[in-house]
Amino acid sequence: MTELVDAAGQPGAARWCDRCGEDAAAGGHVACAAAREWEPPRYCAQCRRRMKVQVVPAGWSAVCVEHGEIRG
Repeated sequence: MTELVDAAGQPGAARWCDRCGEDAAAGGHVACAAAREWEPPRYCAQCRRRMKVQVVPAGWSAVCVEHGEIRG
């Protein structure tokens, strides 16, 4: 998975599952983790907003309006 950083650029913990959008601490995200090996994230792990995702042959990009873009 993509490493999260806080507003100061320091590594941070995921609050939300970036695939299903549910609470990451709740557990039961084994299927989400397996799917994320092949799929881009759909939700921002910091704020739970649905992201704009673009998949291209060379990879993917996902944009959160609050936290910016991540690529994979």
